[in-house]
Amino acid sequence: MLPEISASAQIGFPILSLLVFLPAIVAVVIQYLKESSALATALVVSAFQLVLAGMVWWVHDPASAAIQLAENGLLPGYTLGVDGVSAMFLPATALLSLFAVVYATKSVTSNLRGYLAALLFSQAALMGAFAATNLTWFWIFFVAEIFPAYYLIKSWGTSERRYDVARNYLTYMGLSALALGIGFLLMATSVQEGATFNLIAIANGTIDPTLQTLIFFVLCLGFAIKAPLFPLHSWLPKVLEHGPLIGMSVFLVGIKLGAYGLIRFVIPLLPEAAAEWYWLMAAFGFASLVYGALIALVQTNLRRLMAFASVSHMGVVTLGLFSLNVAGIEGGLLQALNLGITGAGLFLIASFLSSRVGTPDLSQMGGIHARAPYLALGFLVIALAAVGMPGTSGFNGEHMVLLGAFEKHWLMAVCVGIGPVLAAAYFLRFYQRGFLGEPAKTESGEERVVLDLDGRERFIVGGLVAVVLWIGLATTPFISTMRGSVEAISATFHPHDADKAHAHAEEADDATGDETLLASGAQVLGGETTD
Repeated sequence: MLPEISASAQIGFPILSLLVFLPAIVAVVIQYLKESSALATALVVSAFQLVLAGMVWWVHDPASAAIQLAENGLLPGYTLGVDGVSAMFLPATALLSLFAVVYATKSVTSNLRGYLAALLFSQAALMGAFAATNLTWFWIFFVAEIFPAYYLIKSWGTSERRYDVARNYLTYMGLSALALGIGFLLMATSVQEGATFNLIAIANGTIDPTLQTLIFFVLCLGFAIKAPLFPLHSWLPKVLEHGPLIGMSVFLVGIKLGAYGLIRFVIPLLPEAAAEWYWLMAAFGFASLVYGALIALVQTNLRRLMAFASVSHMGVVTLGLFSLNVAGIEGGLLQALNLGITGAGLFLIASFLSSRVGTPDLSQMGGIHARAPYLALGFLVIALAAVGMPGTSGFNGEHMVLLGAFEKHWLMAVCVGIGPVLAAAYFLRFYQRGFLGEPAKTESGEERVVLDLDGRERFIVGGLVAVVLWIGLATTPFISTMRGSVEAISATFHPHDADKAHAHAEEADDATGDETLLASGAQVLGGETTD
């Protein structure tokens, strides 16, 4: 049984509804303010959202698999709640939204109020999607997030192709939403105890295994488009290359709804189908990992490199989630969180480079480190986190995915192990050619002048660097946050996983992140598998 703990019992007020509706209301209000007042209001609200999201994470009880801070009754079918799977994504969304607003203080030169409204609406929709515990309301928030992203691409895209790219994005997201709508309808009407769209009721009910396979494939199609996974990824390189330089940090969190949807609605609610077809999703994950990495290796445009790197890294996340064990699922979630942060950070740096060089293309770069050391250092640290360098946010997630894959099947572990090698190749190649070596020349033959980060940009990059180092050096709080929920999911497939994890929970709480990982690795290598 999946229990529920109300918000009134835990914190005393509907904090999740506030996270959802406050930015949406403010997005409307700022249309009637002066631009300076609108910007100040958006900054204050975004900072307040970060505080609220931090409170959610703080109040959440990591030892419990229950849906916590639960709210319902505001609208028909409206139910919100968080568990260890969703609690971490709320602060990440709020943080990157705040940085996007800070970046807008000098970067948005036209229709600032429209930009801020799109950003706030996007934040509201993402908060709702991560907190929704009703299939219908998740779908509503999922669809609602599409339109501000479309508006940002169409209005602030960086090339004349932005209109075509926006339409292409809308088409793909429409197909994703259609697949999810059909899948959710099939799921809701297939519950043997009675039709329901409530996540908790579905989790506590039973779906006929013969119907689970059909629902599994329909939902996986919808979430694979959003993630995206190969071969459904073609919309992402176009969006990142021709879309706006501003606001994409929140957009890159939005695409993590693909991975979130798999672990929220597919794996735990369709366990028989997931256990039968995990190998197929792992195959798509491996194909995405290799294809994305190989295409990223030949890119000279940082924005396109970021797109294919995202496809590759999403393959790693998929391999982790469909290992169907504690280590793999926790690693996959950590990787999804890491990729949201590092992806946003690298795209912001691509924006800084474009504003200085005029293009994110390698042919116009070179020797940037000598002229802009803070810019070069920020790129290097965040890129190393994306690669999985020890001490950064990417290492522990990558390591745990590897452990989980090894526990499932040695061939899956080999597939996962290829990822960091290829990622190091394409990121370090770009750093070597773009930031080291001789400075690039202008058309007149003079050395190109590249200014270093200003105070506003240092605040953004410094904040992101601090986060990736914090997650890398103090991983235990993040693992502890998701522990109860992940154990409950894994216990569906491997009952002994939950027993072992609970037996070592107190010891793990006192250990550092690396010690916890080493202990997990020793158990796996020592033969304590659950298959």
